[in-house]
Amino acid sequence: MRRLLLSAVLLSSCAVGCGVLENSEDHATDVARDAAGKVGERLYGQRPRTAEEVGREAAGIDGVEVLRLTGTSTHDGDGVDVVVRTSGSAYDDRYDAQEVVVRRCFVVRVSPRSAWREEPRDVDCPDGPPLHFTPPPPPPELPSGALDAKLPRVPNGGRADEAEVRRVLAALDLHPDIRTEVRAEAGRIGVSLSLKGNGFDPQDCVLAVVGPGATEVWVPPRIQRMPGEGGCGVGSALYRQPPPH
Repeated sequence: MRRLLLSAVLLSSCAVGCGVLENSEDHATDVARDAAGKVGERLYGQRPRTAEEVGREAAGIDGVEVLRLTGTSTHDGDGVDVVVRTSGSAYDDRYDAQEVVVRRCFVVRVSPRSAWREEPRDVDCPDGPPLHFTPPPPPPELPSGALDAKLPRVPNGGRADEAEVRRVLAALDLHPDIRTEVRAEAGRIGVSLSLKGNGFDPQDCVLAVVGPGATEVWVPPRIQRMPGEGGCGVGSALYRQPPPH
């Protein structure tokens, strides 16, 4: 029995001293894998995105290189596979005289069916330089200031003129992506300028109302601009919703 115990102690000492246990390079690889896992967490979500949008977002994460994209969009087929290269470092003076730094590649899948904190798969790094992505074009600006300055002021007892309001909007030369709604009701004119939403984030819009004694221009609160809330419709311009509590 004593001989068996001694053998177990010797095997344990050799496992530590002979490098059988995980060494610094293995530890550094684990660090790189954790970094790739953080990429998956950042990209996780139900919002539809193209492969380019996914790649651009991943490439914008500090210390991450995007080497390959597979798929067209997150909601088509199996989604988008992103091959990322990350780095990791570790130091253990039992094995190494200095810090060990490694660069490793992993596949991160982005799809509505992806699991939260899904572990990335190890892959060989593809040949070639990292992919580069041009910044997306900025969305057109909703001209709330110009709208407020140009809309007519109607005196008390007067009546708002829909044709005049439409002339003001035409003169603003709005971007084609800006949707315009105008509605006249009970002597007042409601106006909505909005951009198409993605179904997940708050919609961008500006509302205005022109009526006797008051012309107002405002941006609804974020919660009212969320999908399904209807806060960007022209009806919300004519009948302003109270602020959320």
